[in-house]
Amino acid sequence: MENLKGVDFAPGTVKRYETSLSHTRQFIKWKYGLDDIELKKLDYEFISEYEYWLKTVRKCNHNTTMKYLANFKKIVLHCVNLGRLPKDPFFGFKLVKKEVIRPYLTSEELDTIQKKDFKVERLNLIRDIFVFSCFTGLAYIDVYNLHQTQIAKGMDGEFWIALNRQKTQTPTRVPLLPQAIAIIEKYREHPRCKDSAQILPILTNQKTNAYLKEIATLCGISKELTFHIARHTFATTITLSNGVPLETVSKMLGHKSLKQTQHYAKIIDIKISQDMKTLKEKLNSKAVGIYPS
Repeated sequence: MENLKGVDFAPGTVKRYETSLSHTRQFIKWKYGLDDIELKKLDYEFISEYEYWLKTVRKCNHNTTMKYLANFKKIVLHCVNLGRLPKDPFFGFKLVKKEVIRPYLTSEELDTIQKKDFKVERLNLIRDIFVFSCFTGLAYIDVYNLHQTQIAKGMDGEFWIALNRQKTQTPTRVPLLPQAIAIIEKYREHPRCKDSAQILPILTNQKTNAYLKEIATLCGISKELTFHIARHTFATTITLSNGVPLETVSKMLGHKSLKQTQHYAKIIDIKISQDMKTLKEKLNSKAVGIYPS
């Protein structure tokens, strides 16, 4: 996987597998008091105990535990396919994640952040880049890597972002909304953007999230503000809540399947409200005779 980094695997994916390997080594040491065990000893009990260890010793939550076990399972199935294991030790083991409600900003909260005039320039910068993501749906790493060559006019004469997502290498095409274009223009003459093809002078992920916490406090927003909330905000408040079809949102987010996007539709009530309003209007037009005397 290390040798195929940047070809078949994103750097973050390789890093997660390295972490999974480290956890597996630590678990074997904890359970067996050994540095390694024979492959043929892998069984259902090993998997169950590994899950227990991840949740109790490593203090991983359920979904994180499932991610590590899923990584481990891919390697184990590779061994099964090569004939090095007679059967799959994961057989009968359920790798089921719990549904998580992803936080996002309401239109009122986003408006508050947009209009806030911060006295510290670094906060204005981070706010602008965060808002840019709210109106494009790009993840932090994709904004960080965004270059001039990835923005061009489409067949409609409007400017589009066209890139492959860093995380999944999935092609993503997003038409630029006026709010996003305004932010690009604002930083066009910034020294870091003039001296390179970089679109925005973004800081490190760690600093960005630290400053976003300050922004949330100053704006009176109680949610734990992280950069990834911008992507969720694009999916919910900016697009789905304004009637953009789920299939279109899925493509702009660079999701590999519609199922990945559907959980966003579950957490917004506005669509339900709109549908029920339409139903009420239909029922009202047929109000006479609804209730028999």
